[in-house]
Amino acid sequence: MTNTLHRYGDPDTLKNDYIVFAIATRKRNDENSVEKFKTFLRLAAQHNPVNMGDATKGGMYQPSKSLTPIVHWHREDPVRIQEVIEGIDKPTTAAAVFDNLQAVKEFLEDLKKADLGLSINISALTDDANRCCKEVGITRHSVEYSLGFRGALDKLPDKQVLEITTMCGHGMISAHFAKKMIDWVREGRRTPEEATRYMARFCSCGVFNPVRAKQLLEQVCRPKVGGK
Repeated sequence: MTNTLHRYGDPDTLKNDYIVFAIATRKRNDENSVEKFKTFLRLAAQHNPVNMGDATKGGMYQPSKSLTPIVHWHREDPVRIQEVIEGIDKPTTAAAVFDNLQAVKEFLEDLKKADLGLSINISALTDDANRCCKEVGITRHSVEYSLGFRGALDKLPDKQVLEITTMCGHGMISAHFAKKMIDWVREGRRTPEEATRYMARFCSCGVFNPVRAKQLLEQVCRPKVGGK
């Protein structure tokens, strides 16, 4: 089971959203696994991930306690790839997010050669994940589906908000926060890039996809045909 399984949206909006993550099983293959997780992320870094992270230390986008909230809107996020990799000091879940299938395929080829002995999972559209595995020569072990939402659906945020908030499986990007970012971009108070970077810093494990988030923000703010 993975918290990346419940990303919400039409299939067309998920064509640039691929999460590959590695995990070990406690007391089975987690011993001496720190270097394996680092190798996993080093290999991922060679294929231009749009985000990557360690579940215990965070991702490429991180908040800072030493800066004021105002600065957060304008500061550029440094590339934290090496910081993320070297920060791993115990067995964890390491993840890399890509915006294209070719990068995922090439990453899987590297992982197959490395044979790290970790469980490798892909969260993506099932057809894309299947095709990728077949082309690389990997036999899929299993597949898990998200069955969607059940219960009082009228209590849920709207579709546009869910598309953004479900990219953080730990729920660190609240619906009210995402709604505020959508409204501010619509009003021209923030650009899609600024709002995306700001939200990405709240994702505690680095699986938020800033490329998809920016695209979603651009779509909701685009004038509709006929002005409706």
